[in-house]
Formats: sequence, C-alpha cells, structure tokens
Amino acid sequence: MAGTLQFERLESVNFGADCPVHLAIGMFDGLHRGHRLVVESAKAAAKASGGVCGALTFWPHPSRLFRPDDPARMILSPELKRLELGKLGLDFIVEEPFTREFAGIEAELFLSHLKSVLPELASVHAGENWRFGRGRAGDMTELARQGEETGILVNAIDCLESKDSRVSSTRIRSLLTTGEIEEANALLGYDYYSIGTVTQGKRMGRTIDAPTLNLPFEGDLKPAYGVYAVSVSDVSLTKQYRAVANFGIRPTVEVTQKPLLEAFLLDSCPFDYGHRLKVIWHSFLRQEQKFNGIDALKSQIAKDVIQAKAYFDGR
Repeated sequence: MAGTLQFERLESVNFGADCPVHLAIGMFDGLHRGHRLVVESAKAAAKASGGVCGALTFWPHPSRLFRPDDPARMILSPELKRLELGKLGLDFIVEEPFTREFAGIEAELFLSHLKSVLPELASVHAGENWRFGRGRAGDMTELARQGEETGILVNAIDCLESKDSRVSSTRIRSLLTTGEIEEANALLGYDYYSIGTVTQGKRMGRTIDAPTLNLPFEGDLKPAYGVYAVSVSDVSLTKQYRAVANFGIRPTVEVTQKPLLEAFLLDSCPFDYGHRLKVIWHSFLRQEQKFNGIDALKSQIAKDVIQAKAYFDGR
C-alpha cells in the first residue's frame, strides 16, 4: 500500500470485509520510544494476519476538555504527530476528535463501540497503563476481558523504562521545560524539533556580526529559555546547517511578548524571509540572560558560537 492514509474519524476506515484491521491506540504525544513499541506490536500483528495496521490517536488532549485552564502542553502539534506517525510504516492514521460524546462512552462498552464502527477490527494494542471510557474507568485488564467477549486480541505493551523511570510524555515534557534536551531526545528516540516561518526582525543581529533567522515559536509546549546548539533545514531536510539559537524573550535587546527562536548559522545561510524551516534541537548551552549592554551580549554570543562548534565537532 503506497503512503499512509489519514482519516478524521474511525467510521471512515474501510479496507474491505476480508481485511483484518490491527489498531495501535494512544494519545502518542511526542511519539516516544515507548509509543513506538505499541505501533510495532500492531504492525507485527498485521503482518502475521495479512491485514492492515493503523494508529488511533486523538485531538485535542483530554485535559483541554476537562481542565481547560490548565491543559497538558503538547510536545508535538497534530501536524507533526501525523508526520512522525507517517514515518513508521502504518497503513492508516485516525485522528479521532476527543469530544464530550466520545469521552462519555462507558468503559465496558468501549471495545464493542470500536467494533461497531470498524467491523474488521482484529486486534488493539496499547500501553499497559492506558485508560479509557467515561471517567477513565477502563484499564487494560478490562479491555482484555472485552476482547475475549468480542473475539478481538488485546495486547498490553509493557511500559519502557530508562534510568529506573518510565518513559512517558509527562517525563519528556518536564525535561524539555528544564533544558535537559539531550535526555529528552534520548527518551524520544529522535531529536526534538520545531517548525516555523522566517519573519523579518529589526536586523539588530547584523549590527553585532550575528545575523539571525527569526522564527516565531509555533509549539504548544515551550522548552526552557536559553541558548542551544541546533541544526536548521528546510522542511524536506534537503541539507542541515549547524547553528546556535537563542529561544526566549530577548531581555537584553527588546523584550518580546511571545518567545522567539533566533538561529545564527555557523556557515553561510541560504534561507530568507518566508522560508518554512525545521529546527532540530540538540544540546542546551546556557540559560537566557539579560546583559549589561550590547557589547556584553556580543561577547557572549562569540562564546556561544565557540561552544556550539565544539559540540558539533565532538559528535
């Protein structure tokens, strides 16, 4: 099957009456190493049965429905999550709207509901700690019981451990917001990245020999403010360019209301205003800070460049 099909609702999935469907289920925020084990389980079941495998994920996060004043901040936008899922060899992706109606499905009816809208459902795969149904009353033991009644295989995937703690989206969010980017990347299984469009700034960087690409931050979860060693490329990853980037509100120059990612390429820059770029965050170099004037800032940028070059030379 060429490419990964994407559907907004489960009811849209139709591969024919003789094609068993195997489903990986989860929020999959960050699509970290533990999530990928769930996906691989569904893929293996599909290969064994000659069926198709897909991912059932949701948007928005349930916290936006139940605690809108303090929702969980997402590592990946829906666009980027679909992009990452599409790299894993799935046949289809379903992004089911998480509505009050969906949240209100009684836990004991959950699997029969899935079967009613996806008649060829043969197996479901989820992390062992996944919860579902009204009030999050259902767990994987309950889902396995329902599987026995409906003839659907239920596979609970053991949580992945790293450094004596569970690999989870919550843990990765915490690491990102405290500047522990390299540990976050190790748990993700790939380097965290953001996407943004180059906008025109005040060109102050040019006056201190450090012209930057200004990229208003589009993500939901804001990493720690500071200076990072990053790679910059167009979204198709034609070529990656080494860079040092400041993420924050620019306290020395002009405080911004929204955080800005300013990337200074260590080599010649082929990008211009309006280019949509991917920034891959590799290493946290230091916290953002306010300097006593432009000269002090210029001196620190020179040190940041040396540190970033040392990081890339040591990779």
